[in-house]
Amino acid sequence: MKEIIVMGDAEQGAIKQAENCLVDAEAMLLMADNHKGYGMPVGGVAVYKDKIPPAGVGFDIACGNKAVKTDIKVGDIKRRLEPLAETIFDTLAFGVGEDNKIRVEHALFDDPVWNEVPFLKDTPRLKRTARAQLGSIGAGNHYVDVFADENDDIWVGAHFGSRNLGHSIASHFMKQAGDNLNIMDQTPHTLDVNSQLGQDYIACMKLAGQYAYAGRDWVCETVVDILGGRITDEVHNHHNYAWLETHDNEEYWVVRKGATPAFPDQRGFVGASMGDDSVILTGVDNEASRRLFYSTIHGAGRVMSRTQAAGRRRRVRSQRKRSDGTTYRFNEWVHEGGRVDFDAVQDRLINEGIVLRGGGADEAPEVYKNLSEVLEAHAGTVKVLHRLRPLIVCMAD
Repeated sequence: MKEIIVMGDAEQGAIKQAENCLVDAEAMLLMADNHKGYGMPVGGVAVYKDKIPPAGVGFDIACGNKAVKTDIKVGDIKRRLEPLAETIFDTLAFGVGEDNKIRVEHALFDDPVWNEVPFLKDTPRLKRTARAQLGSIGAGNHYVDVFADENDDIWVGAHFGSRNLGHSIASHFMKQAGDNLNIMDQTPHTLDVNSQLGQDYIACMKLAGQYAYAGRDWVCETVVDILGGRITDEVHNHHNYAWLETHDNEEYWVVRKGATPAFPDQRGFVGASMGDDSVILTGVDNEASRRLFYSTIHGAGRVMSRTQAAGRRRRVRSQRKRSDGTTYRFNEWVHEGGRVDFDAVQDRLINEGIVLRGGGADEAPEVYKNLSEVLEAHAGTVKVLHRLRPLIVCMAD
């Protein structure tokens, strides 16, 4: 009987979604940063033979993390953090649907796949939008940070994915596979990788992967230029993707959704919340790692929904009096407060020497688990190489 391997604690919603995935998957794992997602849980690893679920990879195809080490020391910039943060935030494009403020050219737009896959060829706006958005960050938990490691070396980190291009590809192929996009808890429908539809999806997924890599490359290079340094090392990974891998002499499609590949000596950048240390880690070769299909966490993992944290706006029916004494009714929006006092969060970050631009209550540190505790659940399967303390954090408002 197939079982779900769970690292650390698991949300009941994540367990239910993992059970749904196991209907078609050969193996199912939950990393310690797991929480409920769409179709497949975030922090989930699903292993398939000859098939891929587009909903498993998810809407933000090739979302991932890149960190670059620079030749800059903390002392070189510590007195300029505020203006540097302002320049980074003003230069880069944050927010839902935002285009980049700078046109970025890249060879990926000459890839033959744009004309070979019918969906891409028949939807020319996708390429136009992709050109405009390349290098933009988006919203939600996507960020661009400046860190210092234990040696006071400065690093730049970026977390985002393939923007509208990936979302459009995912939506199309989920529908083609048979998914209902309005239902979160369903067994993700799969595509036969040997079918034309399956091959088209793989080609589009790889294109979205190129796109996400190119965007993160440009952002990190741009920020290092702003800081006045040069890149001396880099660590770059997807964590929403399907990889064709060999395990125990068998080929499998390993779908990691909010999970980082961690093969022996493969480095990964794992980000924490805006107030916590992030890490550079590497995979370790042992039986425990093999059972995880060489996978690890991609972040700290949410413990509070966005609505719980930030509250919500609700439309209510109200009544007012006119000057003549008569009354009238009207609709108005009221804000129902969340559990996070974001003013207090901002004050705390200032006291800790962290310069924040953008962000909101739904991305506050208390919304996430503590990364060190999450990593502890994976002890022995990964090794932490560097701890990165945040100096500048930039996110969408």
